[in-house]
Amino acid sequence: MNTRNNGKRYNDDFRKMIVDLYHSGSSVKDLSSEYGVSDVTIYKWIKDLTPIEGTEGKEINPKDVDAIQKENLRLKQELEILKKAMAIFARK
Repeated sequence: MNTRNNGKRYNDDFRKMIVDLYHSGSSVKDLSSEYGVSDVTIYKWIKDLTPIEGTEGKEINPKDVDAIQKENLRLKQELEILKKAMAIFARK
């Protein structure tokens, strides 16, 4: 019998529940068997939803880090554009 749910989407509450169960001592193998979610998927959820200590005691997760890095890149690109525009207007 195939217990895999190929292409099935899980809501955020379900994902958080699985990660919380993992952190409370359940093994990934047990969670996978009980809820029909692949080991790889559970490991990905654990990685994505496990908070890491940020600055000032705030916890952030890897998705937040990715968003911060994207925003940082966008701001650097804007800064370069503004520097070029200032150079152009300074010549006039």
